[in-house]
Amino acid sequence: MAIEVRIPTILRTYTDGAKAVEGTGGNLGELFADLDTRHTGIAARLLEETGELRRFVNVYLNDEDVRFLSGVTTELSDGDSITILPAVAGGAR
Repeated sequence: MAIEVRIPTILRTYTDGAKAVEGTGGNLGELFADLDTRHTGIAARLLEETGELRRFVNVYLNDEDVRFLSGVTTELSDGDSITILPAVAGGAR
């Protein structure tokens, strides 16, 4: 089972500059654990110590926000696409 994970620029230092990597897992938490075996430290940037998604990290499964699905327990299937987007704050005054 292969799942494509699109990596934002700010996290590409963990993936040797790769814009996308592949991973495996039955759910999002397992996928992040799998990615961390090859890209050490990336899971800590995505997950709190409790295992939940960090507040300012948005993750999409096939364009659906996983916070509105089942969070880190969202089930994954072969061929799924995950997009990681850091939240952006700020703007003009």
